[in-house]
Amino acid sequence: MVIDSTDKKLLGLLQEDANISTSALADKLHISQSPCWRRINRLEEQGIIQKRVAVLDREALGMSVVVFATVNLNQTGRQNLIEFEQMIKGHPEVLECYTMTGIWDYVLKIITRDVRHYEDFVRNTLSASDLIRELHSHIAVTEIKNTSALPLAAQLD
Repeated sequence: MVIDSTDKKLLGLLQEDANISTSALADKLHISQSPCWRRINRLEEQGIIQKRVAVLDREALGMSVVVFATVNLNQTGRQNLIEFEQMIKGHPEVLECYTMTGIWDYVLKIITRDVRHYEDFVRNTLSASDLIRELHSHIAVTEIKNTSALPLAAQLD
């Protein structure tokens, strides 16, 4: 799969605004609408464009707490890993979950309405699991940067 400079510009524009019309995209890319539409379809078919979503303002929706939780499991056998990952996928409070190298098995990004709701989630959900041996919470104080835009210019040259 080849990503040329026009594809890179198109992807950058879609990362800024997924609602932009094909006509407006074509104008910005200095190509006609049909080739622009074909490029978008090709990028979707190749799985480069996975989906288009609306980015919501969590604070305006009353979700003020962001927590990065580090987790170690009791045992890291294959079955425990699968069970933990399936459990985490079922909780909408967990926006991101990564396996880690080093001393932690996982890091989770969790968003809740307030500290009380986070405490309830930890006590009644995470800590209730026999899979988890150790959990440490790191509450974010100030958001400096939050983006979903990939660094296309730096990575696709």
